Amino acid sequence: MKVLIRFLYTALLVLVAPALLYGLFRTRTDKPSVGKRWKEHFGFASKLKSHSRPVWIHAVSVGETIAATPFIRQLKKRHPDLDILLTTTTPTGAKQAESLGALVEHRYMPIDFGFAIKKFIAQFNPSQLLIIETELWPNTLHHVNEAGIPITLVNARLSEKSCLGYQKIQPIFNIIKPALSMILCQYKEDAHRFEKLGIAKSRLHVTGSIKFDINIDPTLHQKAIELRNDLGGSRPIWIAASTHQGEDEIILAAHKKLLAKYSNALLIIVPRHPERFNSVFELSKSAGLNTHRRTEEQDHFKSQVYLADTMGEMLLLMQAADVCFMGGSFLGDKVGGHNMLEPAALGKPIISGPSYFNFSEIVQLLKNQNAIEIVNDADSLSLWVDNLFNDKSLYEVMANGAYKTICLNKGAIERTINLVFPR
Repeated sequence: MKVLIRFLYTALLVLVAPALLYGLFRTRTDKPSVGKRWKEHFGFASKLKSHSRPVWIHAVSVGETIAATPFIRQLKKRHPDLDILLTTTTPTGAKQAESLGALVEHRYMPIDFGFAIKKFIAQFNPSQLLIIETELWPNTLHHVNEAGIPITLVNARLSEKSCLGYQKIQPIFNIIKPALSMILCQYKEDAHRFEKLGIAKSRLHVTGSIKFDINIDPTLHQKAIELRNDLGGSRPIWIAASTHQGEDEIILAAHKKLLAKYSNALLIIVPRHPERFNSVFELSKSAGLNTHRRTEEQDHFKSQVYLADTMGEMLLLMQAADVCFMGGSFLGDKVGGHNMLEPAALGKPIISGPSYFNFSEIVQLLKNQNAIEIVNDADSLSLWVDNLFNDKSLYEVMANGAYKTICLNKGAIERTINLVFPR
């Protein structure tokens, strides 16, 4: 039965693979390209510099790679001789992986075809596989397990929606289940949902979210002061981070309302996906707003909107702003929000739209410390940014609460390393 299910799954994958590969390989403006490395998606990858068995860490895209970064740094600090093979599926994830320099060697993750996975395993012979969050591909897990390689989900999360989705395809999940050596969950609720799917309690551990263990570069503060001075040090500045198509209009409308009261206010807008840089730039200009790009060499003092068309600078941009709105939260059930912990670690008051189901536990922790406000539209968004610009005591309560939330929940990386690499 299991063989038949995997056969049917692979047949379905063959049908959808052209669309998946087109999305990965298509060249887009302002988006990194896979280029000549496309063969890696089929298991044809160059050997590593080291000949020892590496720890294989998979982080599908940008968000997971950012989450994995402090974990990898701490792991290498404790085990400096450990070789790490980091895979991502997307080219934007590969670009983010460059920030780790010599700490890792990067290759693209093979597509979930048996021949590609087996070739990849034979080439690198990893000692174990650590999957960041919950990226579960049946053929990959089957063949890695068959090769005797332990598999651990790190920083695993499973929303109620995803749990219900897996229950609908329980026979496929039953194939995945035996391959998972350990699942290190962010919260008790995640562990309960994995248990509902039939994972034994002995393989489930609650470690907390590694995203709370954010290390701020000590040079960031000075760099942010310099950026702020370039933008106009005394003006009120807010940032809309990781925005998606369909919510930029809401954000820009809110900013126009703010400009009626604060004529020198500046919005830093950071689209989630690089391929949208140009369209957001044109959208902002068409809204009648004086819009400049970060990559433009010009005087930004008269800018009303500052488009961050670079990658890897989110913390710097957040630190230069007074208030942070987190995108991906105005789109119903399409996205479910993005990570609010980066602005929290910087002590920034946080605003979110009503859809944050992927971060509901984090939002509750922030609410407990009066660090976040949930808004529903452009009017309430502009009102709350206005409140934070205008009310110093409110600002301090939310800023202090945000930072306190981080301090109270640190330690997941240490707990994770202790479980995966016991002393």
